Amino acid sequence: MKFKVLLIDDEPSALEGLQLWINWEELGFEICGTCSNGVEGLKLIHQFGPDLVITDVNMPLLNGLDMIAAWKQENVKDIKFVILSGYSEFEYAKTAIRYGINHYLLKPIIPEEAEEELKEIYLELEQALQKQNLNQRATSEQAVTLIKGLLNEKPEDKTDLTVLTELSAGRLDWNFCLIQTVPGIYAELRGRTASIVAEESTMFLIDLEPNSFGIVYGRSSSDSNENTNLYYALNQLQQMYPREHLLIARGASVESLSSILNSYRTAKEALMHYFYDPATPGILSYQDIHHMPFNYHYDQMLLMDDMIRPINLLDQTGFNQAVDSAANSFREMLIAPEVVKKIVIHIVYKIIDYTREASEVQVATLLKKFRIPEIFDSMVTLDALMSNLLACGEECIHTLLLEQMKRSQGIVKQINDYIQEHYREGLTIKKLAEVFFMHPVYLGQLLIKKNGIPFNEQLHDLRIQEAERLLQLNKLKNCEIAEEVGYSNYSQFLKQFEKKMKMCPNVYKNAKT
Repeated sequence: MKFKVLLIDDEPSALEGLQLWINWEELGFEICGTCSNGVEGLKLIHQFGPDLVITDVNMPLLNGLDMIAAWKQENVKDIKFVILSGYSEFEYAKTAIRYGINHYLLKPIIPEEAEEELKEIYLELEQALQKQNLNQRATSEQAVTLIKGLLNEKPEDKTDLTVLTELSAGRLDWNFCLIQTVPGIYAELRGRTASIVAEESTMFLIDLEPNSFGIVYGRSSSDSNENTNLYYALNQLQQMYPREHLLIARGASVESLSSILNSYRTAKEALMHYFYDPATPGILSYQDIHHMPFNYHYDQMLLMDDMIRPINLLDQTGFNQAVDSAANSFREMLIAPEVVKKIVIHIVYKIIDYTREASEVQVATLLKKFRIPEIFDSMVTLDALMSNLLACGEECIHTLLLEQMKRSQGIVKQINDYIQEHYREGLTIKKLAEVFFMHPVYLGQLLIKKNGIPFNEQLHDLRIQEAERLLQLNKLKNCEIAEEVGYSNYSQFLKQFEKKMKMCPNVYKNAKT
């Protein structure tokens, strides 16, 4: 530990001797400045804040004792003073004792004697610093305990409020800076932040729920840049870690520590905006988002219907569209993150429950795979949440399709028989799906897999085959045959006939009669 020392003497040779004859570094000191009179000395004391001032007594403009008296009157910082005096000035030393100064060096300086005196002074400074640190630590621990009580909304105690009021004195306002991170870097990040806080007497580190903590700090009247050093240090931390692993937000300023709960709440609100805009650079501030309050009301039932309908129909495209629409709606309405998370959890449970018919084991697997408890992780974003929902829907639809495929292995013959009986009617894949309680897309894929051709081609083949037979009988007009085999539009019949037979119906009829 190095203590700063200021040397004051109007004799240049005396100043030079003090600097050259004494090994300050070895004694634990570093010279922060020198000057030649008391007026300039007061200015340098304010500027450098030395721990020790060694001053001559007789100096122009303002002598050493008057300078000490002026400083003591200001009562800004407790500084140790040493008087330089000759034998003829010993009466000055007596006066100095009245100011609490019990160290003096006689001129001319004898290095060995001065070093012994300075060793004693160093021990006194060290002891005073330790005592000050202990007092600050005790005060800091008490402040942290009281602040935690306020954050937990414990009943206010008059004594506690008095202490907080006293701690708040001398500061224009106070603020709460909320820091949130992932488990992997929490301990390291907290340690780095604790080092920043330890350097300031009006900063307190508050441990909160897992993976988050806060910094309570005060702004003094002379600190016009609002704790520039703190924000610089926090921005440096953000650059050390990926943006998605570290979130920092500050709340609204309050006049006293007794009102810090409001600053904490507004810091939490500011942090929640990361949910919608994770790319926000720097520290999130309540001042920047206070005009964008969250909406806590949303028609969950309507959204549920939009999500479940495509699951019932095994329609992946429809489900994707429903999820995209929901995400856009959440963002436009600025729905509170906790509301969105509850809605998504409800939907995920509902979707996964649809796979229960397939397998109870599959339900457990899906619940574990999509980590429903982790949805409430405060670090999760809307995009990540909706991606999880999309993946869940896709997995469930795939599971249900496989189950339906197993059940439908023996049903294809029934379907083909039905088509054979009803192809003359206005049969469509949708009507066929309704008859057999299957999704049209899945039914179409199943028929292609089993029959080797699409449903529409199968339907046209049956109709044209029957048309061939009727043309050979030559009992009906072509338009009547078209209607007989299931075409309400003759041009459509003509198109399909020519496509399959490579000739028009009349040519075919003439060739066969």
